[in-house]
Amino acid sequence: MRYFEKLSGERLFLSPMNPDDAGQYTKWLNDPAVAVNLGMYPKMLSLPAEKKYLEGLADRASHDFAIVLRNEDGGRLIGNISLVDMGSNIDRTATLGLFIGDEENRGRGYGAEAIRLILGYGFSTLNLHNIQLHLNSDNARALACYKKVGFKEFGRRRESKFHSGRYVDQIYMDILDSEFAG
Repeated sequence: MRYFEKLSGERLFLSPMNPDDAGQYTKWLNDPAVAVNLGMYPKMLSLPAEKKYLEGLADRASHDFAIVLRNEDGGRLIGNISLVDMGSNIDRTATLGLFIGDEENRGRGYGAEAIRLILGYGFSTLNLHNIQLHLNSDNARALACYKKVGFKEFGRRRESKFHSGRYVDQIYMDILDSEFAG
């Protein structure tokens, strides 16, 4: 079995990430359409480096999941989602990271479904209070998705990311446990 259904949704589920998927992640993270929104565009990512990273996930203080689309074969990997930068038991904060790898899977609501699953997990299981994220201001699709699930903008760092020959703003958003509809 390649994937294990940790968090269940209607069309997809979240599974622990599998080091055997290093080739797929390496392909996606070297794709300019994915890498630019993760701040990784100027970086070169190799297969051995990605495999080492995936093998080390169990030792990190984060919650990293493969986003797996349900199908007859047990599931198809379409991206990943994580809660990182976990705050103390007093602060109860984390940062959300997400990407959907292939263009054919973007704009279909998979990101919103995965976010709802991980927010439910973060607020109900991990007892988090505040989950934040940041994105490039020119990523309209991601901005619409985050607003759809309840994130609110709390700040903006002007012209702080350079890509495609120009500077763009970084938008900072968050959601509180009391604001999450589940």
